[in-house]
Amino acid sequence: MNPISNFHTHTQLCNHAEGTPLDYVEQAIREGCTQLGFSDHCPYPDSFDDCWPNIRMSIDEVPTYLEWIEEAKEAAPFPVYTGYECEWDSDFSAWYSDDLKSTYKADYLVLGPHWVTDGSSHIYAPDIDNPMLLNKYIDQTIDGMRSGNFAFVAHPDLFMAGYKEWDEQSKACLQAILDAACDLDLPLEINGLGITRTPSDTRRGIRYAYPYCEFWEMVSRSNARVICNSDAHHPSDVIFNAWKARDFASRFCLTPIEKPDF
Repeated sequence: MNPISNFHTHTQLCNHAEGTPLDYVEQAIREGCTQLGFSDHCPYPDSFDDCWPNIRMSIDEVPTYLEWIEEAKEAAPFPVYTGYECEWDSDFSAWYSDDLKSTYKADYLVLGPHWVTDGSSHIYAPDIDNPMLLNKYIDQTIDGMRSGNFAFVAHPDLFMAGYKEWDEQSKACLQAILDAACDLDLPLEINGLGITRTPSDTRRGIRYAYPYCEFWEMVSRSNARVICNSDAHHPSDVIFNAWKARDFASRFCLTPIEKPDF
């Protein structure tokens, strides 16, 4: 059986996924998993503005998260790692390096570019509705990539779920992310969950909202490293979606890494 890993796994603590780490491990065992990383949405202190507390664990729930992962490690015949998926905001920089990596025992952090900071608010990437804000989003994402806190970039083309069209701006924005990934040798994720989302109706036809084909054609012509993950929100998806991501990668002759650096 070919090796299959997944480093993007959520749990019921984020309030929009199902199952405990043990549930995911049990399913992963059945499907031949070789390495599994949990990267549920990270908590933020209550003092941080507009951090979408309804879609993430609270700080008080972190001990439960860590305890569950330890339980899952004991049941797994393969390595299991502790991580968090984090949005980048430079005002929170010490939170990633000092708290999540140290106090809250992360083996690795994932950069999940879900938002752009706009004043005291954070706007969801697919909801960005003007060119200036999109450029700011790209700059903020690249700033996070350069911070040195993250093992890979999750769904770097997420904003295309709202932007949809491949034009000069979207191409330039994703080229900037690709260039940064190459300069930093930071892997970019092909996201299996995106393949299961409602497709986008574009001027070029029906296509995945993300991963966005034209972007990954660009990646295939570069020296960027690629990781294929599930972004599992249900135990049944933990390996199934990872294979979907790998099938997508094969269309562009991309060979994914098995484990990010950490």
